[in-house]
Amino acid sequence: MDLIIAIIIAVGCLIVGVALGYGIFRYAITKVYDAKIKEASLEADTLKKKKELEVKEKFLEKKAELEREANQNNQRLQQQENKLKQRELTLNQRQEELQRKQSENDRQKTALEKQQELLNQRKQEVEVMRNQEIKRLEEISGLSADAAKDSLVEALRDEAKTQAQQYINEIMDEAKMTANKEAKKIVIQSIQRIATETAIENSVTVFHIDSDEVKGRVIGREGRNIRALEAATGVEFVVDDTPEAIVISAFDPVRREIARLSLHQLIADGRIHPARIEEVVAKVKKQVEEEIIEIGKRTAIDLGVHGLHPELIRIVGKMKYRSSYGQNLLQHARETANLCAVMAAELGLNPKKARRAGLLHDIGKVPDEQIETPHALYGAQLAEQYKEKPDIVNAIGAHHDEMEMTSLLAPIVQVCDAISGARPGARREIVEAYLKRLNDLETLAASYPGVTKTYAIQAGRELRVIVGADKISDAEIETLSNDIATKIQNEMTYPGQVKITVIRETRAVSFAK
Repeated sequence: MDLIIAIIIAVGCLIVGVALGYGIFRYAITKVYDAKIKEASLEADTLKKKKELEVKEKFLEKKAELEREANQNNQRLQQQENKLKQRELTLNQRQEELQRKQSENDRQKTALEKQQELLNQRKQEVEVMRNQEIKRLEEISGLSADAAKDSLVEALRDEAKTQAQQYINEIMDEAKMTANKEAKKIVIQSIQRIATETAIENSVTVFHIDSDEVKGRVIGREGRNIRALEAATGVEFVVDDTPEAIVISAFDPVRREIARLSLHQLIADGRIHPARIEEVVAKVKKQVEEEIIEIGKRTAIDLGVHGLHPELIRIVGKMKYRSSYGQNLLQHARETANLCAVMAAELGLNPKKARRAGLLHDIGKVPDEQIETPHALYGAQLAEQYKEKPDIVNAIGAHHDEMEMTSLLAPIVQVCDAISGARPGARREIVEAYLKRLNDLETLAASYPGVTKTYAIQAGRELRVIVGADKISDAEIETLSNDIATKIQNEMTYPGQVKITVIRETRAVSFAK
């Protein structure tokens, strides 16, 4: 029983303790809650007041900003209003000015109409007076108005022609002075930039053999081998006492080359008889033709000349086996082509076209058949036949003045051909003969009366003749120049052409003492 009572008392005490603890806890919680609520209320009031102040500040700022914008808009409106008033004032002023000018124009128009009427009256009066004066002048002069007009026009035309001719002469004299200087400069520069070579060829080729025993084999029994050789090649074989040499003679270098190569193969092979000779000659002819075409192609490529007709390429290749006055024709053509290109470049023309014309200018010297036409004209015909351009054709045909020059390429080709061919040593001419020709030129010109000095210049291409001013007049120097040219043509032999320049000048010398 004591235990139960103790338990009951303990449970009662526990219940009382729990109730008492709950009441104390609730009281404490209530106090804390009330303090938090009070603190939160204070913070809310503070935040509310702060927000109210911020809203008021923003409201005031926005209000001030709106007031500023309103003021600015008012100012702009005021400025625009002022501008409109100013424009209105300006327009009113312009309108008044226009009205004033219109009034002035009306007044001037009225005045002009009156003056026009007065002018018409005066014009009629002048026309009447003019007709009366014309009639009076016709009666005095005995000429009609149309006849007098024609006479006056003719006089004015003659005077204008005289003045124009004087002006043209002045311009031509000035142009000649400048052109000669520039031309000489271009020619000198062109010659200096192009290296030249010379080659001398003859009408015979010497074929060297190891021993004279070969000569008998070449001649053959009763001369049948040499006759077969001459018949197949078209050349003459001279087998004489010249030691270790057989001379091949022919005017055509291509035939001589074919004969030389054929003879070389026959001797190397050892079989020399008519059938073998014909076989070898035919084979060598084919080889030479192929070599000619190859030389033409190589030359065109080296010079940068493209689009040549195959026949023109073959003709260019044949130039290697031709010579003119001892100068190899292909070498001369290459040199002329390079000179033409340089000179055309200096003059601002097309150097490729000039090089093409220079290369082809002597194609008329290597015809496949005998012709009577001069080589320049025949070359022009060939170029035209193989579709070369007209200026190229004209340059080829006119480089010896046998055709009228119609393009600037023609004088360039003519000059460069002379530069390449007329220099001392370029063609086969010994120094003594060259000097004798120059001396003969000077002596021939000096034989005329009135000539004081003579000078052969430019390798004999030009002859300068100085005459005395007191012995020959200006009108006589042209006749003298023509007489000297005619005499040179009739009495002398020379390559190309010779220019005769007669100079007459008057000098006055005084001494100051």
